[in-house]
Amino acid sequence: MSTSLDNPNQLLPVVPIRDGIVFPGTEMILTFGRQRSVKAIEAAQNAGKRVVLVMQRNPNINDPTPSDLYQIGTVGEIVQMMRNEGEINALVRGISKVELTSYEAVEPFFVARVAEIADVIEDDEETKALFNHLTNELRQAVKLGKTMDFLTFMNIMSGMSPETLSYHLAGVMDTKPSERQELLELNSVKARFEKEAAYLAKEVKVLELEKKIATKTQEKFEKNVKEQVLRERIKTIEKELGDDDENKEFKELADKIKKAGMPQEVKEKAEKELRRLTQMSQYNPEASYVRTYLDWLVEVPWNQESANTVNLADAEKVLNQDHYALGKIKERILEFLAVMKLRSVSDEPVEKAEKTTKGVASEKNTPKRGSKSAPTILCFVGPPGVGKTSIGKSIARSLGRKFVKMSLGGIRDEAEVRGHRRTYVGAMPGRIIQGIKQAGTKNPVFMLDEIDKVGADFRGDPSAALLEALDPEQNYAFSDHYLEVPYDLSEVFFITTCNQLDTIPPALRDRLEIIRFAGYTEDEKFHIAKDYLFEKQRIIHGVPAKVVDLADEGLREIIRQYTREAGVRNLEREVATIFRKVAKKIADADAKSKKTFVIKPADLQTYLGPTKFSSSLAEKKDEVGMSTGLAWTEAGGDILFIEVALMPGRGTLILTGQLGDVMKESAQAAMSYVRSRFKALKLPEKFYQKLDVHVHVPEGAVPKDGPSAGAAIATAIVSALSKKAAKRLVAMTGEITLRGRVLEIGGVKEKVIAAHRAGIKDVILPKNNKKDLEDIPKAVMTDLKFHFVEHMDEVLKVAMPSLKFSTQN
Repeated sequence: MSTSLDNPNQLLPVVPIRDGIVFPGTEMILTFGRQRSVKAIEAAQNAGKRVVLVMQRNPNINDPTPSDLYQIGTVGEIVQMMRNEGEINALVRGISKVELTSYEAVEPFFVARVAEIADVIEDDEETKALFNHLTNELRQAVKLGKTMDFLTFMNIMSGMSPETLSYHLAGVMDTKPSERQELLELNSVKARFEKEAAYLAKEVKVLELEKKIATKTQEKFEKNVKEQVLRERIKTIEKELGDDDENKEFKELADKIKKAGMPQEVKEKAEKELRRLTQMSQYNPEASYVRTYLDWLVEVPWNQESANTVNLADAEKVLNQDHYALGKIKERILEFLAVMKLRSVSDEPVEKAEKTTKGVASEKNTPKRGSKSAPTILCFVGPPGVGKTSIGKSIARSLGRKFVKMSLGGIRDEAEVRGHRRTYVGAMPGRIIQGIKQAGTKNPVFMLDEIDKVGADFRGDPSAALLEALDPEQNYAFSDHYLEVPYDLSEVFFITTCNQLDTIPPALRDRLEIIRFAGYTEDEKFHIAKDYLFEKQRIIHGVPAKVVDLADEGLREIIRQYTREAGVRNLEREVATIFRKVAKKIADADAKSKKTFVIKPADLQTYLGPTKFSSSLAEKKDEVGMSTGLAWTEAGGDILFIEVALMPGRGTLILTGQLGDVMKESAQAAMSYVRSRFKALKLPEKFYQKLDVHVHVPEGAVPKDGPSAGAAIATAIVSALSKKAAKRLVAMTGEITLRGRVLEIGGVKEKVIAAHRAGIKDVILPKNNKKDLEDIPKAVMTDLKFHFVEHMDEVLKVAMPSLKFSTQN
């Protein structure tokens, strides 16, 4: 360096610096505000203007001690100084690098004895190469945008000694305080150059990335500005030529509004929104919302409709082609279509039938329904897999209308039905309007599937929103929150489906005409599988015709042993399993193989595995304390064995078999009836005091509930107490009261079919259920003998003819 200490081992004031370093040969403006530092600078100014500048190890310490300072620092010369409100701003020039050997004073400021450290300057080719490399790298960094003092840069570029260059570079590079201290402590110029080369290379790389990003951003910005200017010029040219795209779009929208066939009120609304759109800037965010709204208004079918011709013969033919059995349901649908046909040719308006003593029900300004309004909304109720959804498709096909299906299962948001308000981002109409638009006509067959599975939460109750849509008295002016104009749904043929009615709100259920789908009988399942499912699955699996021969008895065996359901979905899966295995055999052998696969009942386990169900057959002999009941399940009907055991005890009634509360109460009522009739049954007056009666219903893993087993439970208890066996081929169903009356029950068709399947010969039914036998297949009616009863005494006479009892208690 050009300047060194006058005394190599002299005492000098020491000033701590938080995070900066003044390197030898460089200048820096520093601000001193701490009292100890101010006093040290003042003392140095008065005595030789020399001060030792040492960096703190931790810049956050406000009052450092000697142990908080590094041992290597720089002796600086105060070139210029200015006081400003208790602070000192000073221009300090670095003179030499020193080591603080000892501190001689701490107050009022640090005074330390220092020893100058001389750098080792290597004069070899590698040092010269590093010198040139660093100079070029610094020049490159400045070109890339590195900010530094112009005079400093010019001084570096004009030529310096290696030692001076290394310190100047250390002062201008973007490094951490600890890295600067490390550079200061290096005594080898070559080693310092190597460190600085690594730091400077990293800085140049960062600058290159920053410039690349800035260039891309600038190019993108310039491109956007350029495109905007060009678009504006194009618009100006198109306006001059009378060929403006924006005006074209507005004209197209205006033409669509005219051609849409909207009601006058809707048309005025659309034209008003179009005027708003023409006055908006294309950069206005609301413009896209208005444009989307207008697109919906013109695309919703206002007057497009399918031909409303109803041919009952064709409709009946289509229904019979697509579905087996379901006679009453098909008849009701044909009646519905007949009404529609008559309404379509009638000149009398619907309002004529709505006159009250106050005049016509509709108000003056309310849109009126057309004369073709649908008379009601159908609701298909039944277990899964019985053809509710598919018959809706058949209705659409028979009418020649479009079919739209909307699944309501799991919907919890009212906006799914009524749409969102246009104030929300991403708003759109409800799924009813979406379905109408999808169909492209205003009179499709619209199926609302699984209406019993609609939920409700903080977003509203979708079932409440359906009240208006499914009410023929008001759906001619259905209000969708997005459209904000009334839409006529009166010509839409709405069909709803559900598995149970209990979960449908009463107000909504009141608007629906309920059509019940019962489970299929074994014979019906057989014909459905043979005539429909078999051919369908053959085509799906690519099996050639007449390659698979499934015997009728084999098909019945599948129905009995591999499925137990009201519908036919599982039956179809089993048929599909057979075709999959056949398809694999054909593919393994030869796709063109002509081999025929004959599947007999004995082969079913090979294709379908072990049987999944066993038919519930009647007992082999008459048993004391046992009766046969009839039960209804979602899978159809089944027979139920009631077992009663007596044991010494204190009159406790024990109930097992996973019985529900209603069935438990039914058993208690049966026990109370038996106790109240002890004289007629010739039982001891206090027989129950020394006996515990245990009623058990087998298949304990299966939950059971309902009152219809009351008669069977009472019969089993009487059999156990009288020690007379009940007839094993007599099955019964009916709820009983404490006085022994037998009350009407449900599920008669399924229960009777189950009795027939199990080999029962006599069936005891409540007298009020006689009307339900109309639905029973003739083959079943022929094989069974029915006994209609009103009282338990009549039940006992049929089930236990050997029991002698008085008809009066």
